[in-house]
Amino acid sequence: MTKAYAAQDASSPLAPFAFETRPLGADDIALDILYCGVCHSDLHTARNEWRNTLYPCVPGHEIVGRVRAVGSAVSAFKPGDLAGVGCMVDSCGHCPACAEGEEQYCGEGFTGTYNGPARPDGGNTYGGYAQAIVVRAAFALHIRHPEKDLAAVAPLLCAGITTYSPLRHWRVGPGSRVGIVGLGGLGHMGVKIAKAMGARVTLFTTSAGKVADGLRLGADEVCISTDREQMARLAGSLDFILNTVAAPHKLDNYLRLLRRDGTMTLVGIPAEPHPSPSVGSLIMGRRQLAGSLIGGIRETQEMLDFCAERGIVSDIEMIRMDQINDAYERMLKSDVKYRFVIDMASLA
Repeated sequence: MTKAYAAQDASSPLAPFAFETRPLGADDIALDILYCGVCHSDLHTARNEWRNTLYPCVPGHEIVGRVRAVGSAVSAFKPGDLAGVGCMVDSCGHCPACAEGEEQYCGEGFTGTYNGPARPDGGNTYGGYAQAIVVRAAFALHIRHPEKDLAAVAPLLCAGITTYSPLRHWRVGPGSRVGIVGLGGLGHMGVKIAKAMGARVTLFTTSAGKVADGLRLGADEVCISTDREQMARLAGSLDFILNTVAAPHKLDNYLRLLRRDGTMTLVGIPAEPHPSPSVGSLIMGRRQLAGSLIGGIRETQEMLDFCAERGIVSDIEMIRMDQINDAYERMLKSDVKYRFVIDMASLA
């Protein structure tokens, strides 16, 4: 039996749970989990805030571990290798999106690492708040960071790829002027990655207390978004804005900062809709408002290698598994810099 922590319903705290991992198939790897990052999506799902949770729910999709066993058809991994598992563990494999390596947009819907349902039997999938996981090798990632950084690598499997993918898709590079809205679990990775891509980075935050940290993380300047004068000085100056904020706010305030043909991409999903932006904010500058969802397996591996080569990891606070409910409450207060990571040895 595999020890884990699970939510049994929307109102109960996560508590000890045990389950049998599925048998190792020919195309699978078995992973002993070392670290699991804590994503805000875990909290949303555990508490059924998106109204799609299958209980019992074992959250966790920022997984770093060591391969214990491999199936007979697996050649890409061997026992002892470090491996990661992100937000997906399967997809249909034959739709146009899957054929192009964009499994996150699978026409039939990808299978989540937790809160499945799993193919083909429709059973639930259990995530990384556990001692072990069995996954298809095709959905596992190679980890090439040094072992001392493994805990801080875990959030790259969600926060890293969620920010890397749109920056890459909209061709951010040397000479780009990029805005990052919000300095949280996603935003701090957006600052690091955009800067590493060669962009000039402006961080937008509502908190003056985050200015020093934004500059430490690599931002070239920090703008207090509630200061009208600071915002006005940046009007029409940015090529691309990555908006990581998952709370409703006025998008027009940021659309006006884009140059002609600029794009603002949303990666946060608020519980309630944003106020509708003015059509004029889009038309007058031929600006675009877009969205982006994590990244495919190929791109996630690209992101991990990019970060390993440049020494990029997440800023984390390590916790024990039995501290997860307190961590959820602290997340709601934005009381973490910038990602909790669970040391799964605490489940032993």
